[in-house]
Amino acid sequence: MELALINMLRQLNRGIAMIVGLGLLGMAAFVVADIALRQVHASFGGSEELAGYAMALVSSWGMAYALMELGHIRIDLLRSRTQDTLRALFDVFSMIVMSAVVVTVAIKCWPVVARAVENGSRANTPLATPLAWVQIPWFAGWVWFAVMTCLVTLAAISLLVRGRASETEPFIGAFAEQGSLK
Repeated sequence: MELALINMLRQLNRGIAMIVGLGLLGMAAFVVADIALRQVHASFGGSEELAGYAMALVSSWGMAYALMELGHIRIDLLRSRTQDTLRALFDVFSMIVMSAVVVTVAIKCWPVVARAVENGSRANTPLATPLAWVQIPWFAGWVWFAVMTCLVTLAAISLLVRGRASETEPFIGAFAEQGSLK
């Protein structure tokens, strides 16, 4: 059950990553077109502002994908010198800590979004972008990342408790060691 959940989450996050990636490619094309227009003394205007928003969205939504693909950086001095069960305990501990941090960040993001919605805040730029338009999907990305870390952590704990510690390696282990395990 746990491994089926992880596989489903991995597939879901790959789909999200494709959508986010296409959005990023679209933004890159917009910026390139704006730069080209500047050569003939014209411009769409605001491309740097919109690109900044795109980076915030890509970052918040991309972190869950990085989690599922073991893309987060880890320092594993002790972990790499241990056996399966102790290694899995280190991995679960790191996931518990990551979950706590990410849930805290997501919780702390909400007041920023709520204030922007309540006040009808707009960017202090020529575009005067309504900040809620950007902050709501940014916040949703953080919530998604928090949900992912919690689900992955619970799946790993479930396997660990049931004596299947070695099965946690492919989804909470360290990517650098993946090739040397078998």
